[in-house]
Amino acid sequence: MTQIDFYVLPDTTLEARITFACRLAETINHKGYRLHLHANDEAAASEIDAALWTFRPDSFVPHALLGSAEEEHAPITIGYSEPPCPGAEVLLNLADEVPGWFSRFERIAEIINQHQQVLVAKRKSWKMYKERGYPVKAHHLKGQA
Repeated sequence: MTQIDFYVLPDTTLEARITFACRLAETINHKGYRLHLHANDEAAASEIDAALWTFRPDSFVPHALLGSAEEEHAPITIGYSEPPCPGAEVLLNLADEVPGWFSRFERIAEIINQHQQVLVAKRKSWKMYKERGYPVKAHHLKGQA
């Protein structure tokens, strides 16, 4: 059964959430897992793409946007509407809604911070996972930004 992890940040900015998502993506990549980052829309996917290039000057996180020529070989993909090609084991859901195809992944990571829009959306996600019987775990982090 898919394991769900919620990472709860003390920060209030959306930028802190994106920065943590980049660090988490880097960690998942270093552990050898294929990852898909799911965004709300094309603009959000582009923002995540740009952040993965710049969040740390000494880091390279190989990734590609869905639909690009690099998608097939990238261990990390970024999209906003369609599911990724088979093979990704982890979903990092940065969208407000849980995608209907979430159960194809072994693990799902959701990032909550103290921004009101994020709190409202992720409370709904937590409730949906619990109602469907998925194991949900919260990780309360301190000073991660």
